[in-house]
Amino acid sequence: MMGSSVMNGGNYCVFHGIPHLFHSHYIIFMRSSSTFLLVSPKRMNPSQLDCSNILFPFSFKAFCDTMKRVKPMNSVFTTEKNYHTLNHYLRTRFFGKVFKVSLNAGFTCPNKDGLLSTEGCTFCSKSGSGDFAGPIEKSLTDQFSHVKTLLHHKWESAKYIAYFQANTNTYAPLPVLSACYEEVLGIDPNIVVLSIATRPDCLPQEVVDYLGRLNKSIEVWVELGFQTMHPITSKRINRGYDNSTFTDAVFRLRQQGISVIVHIIDGLPGESKEMMISTARFINQHDIQGVKIHLLHVMKDTALGESFLNNPFSILSLEEYVDIVTEQLRVLRKEIVIHRLTGDAPKDLLIEPLWSLKKFVVLNEIDKRMRKNHWFQGDLHVPNH
Repeated sequence: MMGSSVMNGGNYCVFHGIPHLFHSHYIIFMRSSSTFLLVSPKRMNPSQLDCSNILFPFSFKAFCDTMKRVKPMNSVFTTEKNYHTLNHYLRTRFFGKVFKVSLNAGFTCPNKDGLLSTEGCTFCSKSGSGDFAGPIEKSLTDQFSHVKTLLHHKWESAKYIAYFQANTNTYAPLPVLSACYEEVLGIDPNIVVLSIATRPDCLPQEVVDYLGRLNKSIEVWVELGFQTMHPITSKRINRGYDNSTFTDAVFRLRQQGISVIVHIIDGLPGESKEMMISTARFINQHDIQGVKIHLLHVMKDTALGESFLNNPFSILSLEEYVDIVTEQLRVLRKEIVIHRLTGDAPKDLLIEPLWSLKKFVVLNEIDKRMRKNHWFQGDLHVPNH
C-alpha cells in the first residue's frame, strides 16, 4: 500500500492506495514520531515543502482509522471526473477552496429597458437570472458580507469569487461600473477573482480596455450569455443579437487576456439534440476558457413559462439531458473549464422539468455515463473544426 524513503534527512511516504479519498497521490511527511503532514502534490520535490503546501496535520493512528472507513473506489465514486471541473481548476490555481459570492448591483438590461426590447429573453426571470444573488436592497458591501457569512457555515476557510450575476453587469457608464467593481474588490483581500455576467452586445471598447487593466491586478472573468448558435432559436427566445456580435466580443476580451466563460442552454423550444451539439461545437471554435451548460428551466412569471402553460412544448427527460451533455463534453476541448453542468431554479417558481430539482442525481448520472463508457472531455474534439 505504501512506499517509503528518506530525503534530506526527513522520512516521507507516498500512499498509493488513497487517491479515491484525497483526489491524487499525496506525500506524507513525518513531523515527529507520531504526527504527520498531508501535503498536496504540486510536482514538487519534497525538500521544497512550505506552509502553503500543508493541507492539515494528523496523527498516523487517526489516518489509519479514517482509511478503514473508506469504501473501495469503484463502490462509491471516482475522485477524478472525466471532465475539467471548476473545483479542480480553482484548487490548482489558488491552492484551496474558493467559492462564489453572487451580487446584485441593480443594473438592468437593454433587452428589458426598451433599448432593444421591453420583453427580455423569454426564459429570464424578473431577477435577471440572479435569483440567488445578494438582496438588492443592501449595498454591495453588505451583500458580500451577508452571502459570505452564509457560505462560511459550509466552508470555514476559503477564498472568494466576487460574482456580479444579476442582469447585464457592463450595462452602465464606465465610472458607475468601475465604482461598483472597485468597491467590492476593496472589501476583502481574499477575493481572488472578479467575475462579471453580461451580454456580448454590452461590451464597449472602453469597458473592455478597463477590464484589461483590472485583469493585471486580479483575475477577471467575463461570462457571456450566448445560449444557442441557431438564429431561429435566438429569435424565438428574443436574445437580441447575432452570432457575429458574440464572436467579436470574445476576440476583444481575449486581446486583453480576460478569461471568457460562455453560457449555453439545452432544451430550448424547437431544438434537437444535433442542434444543441452544434452549439457546443460552435463555442468550441472560439478562444474561450470556460463553459456553463444549463438545462432550460421553465419558470413562473416568465414569457416562456406563460407560453408553456398555454401551449406546452416538449421538455427534455433526465435521460435525454444526460445523453446530450455527455456528448457536448466530448466535443469540447479538454482544457476548457466546466463551470456548470446543470442549473438551479427556485423551487417555488419552477414549472418544468421537476426532475431538475434533484441536482446531485443529474450530476451523478452524467458522471456515471462518462465513466461507464470510458468517455472523456475532448475525446471527440477535432482540432481546427
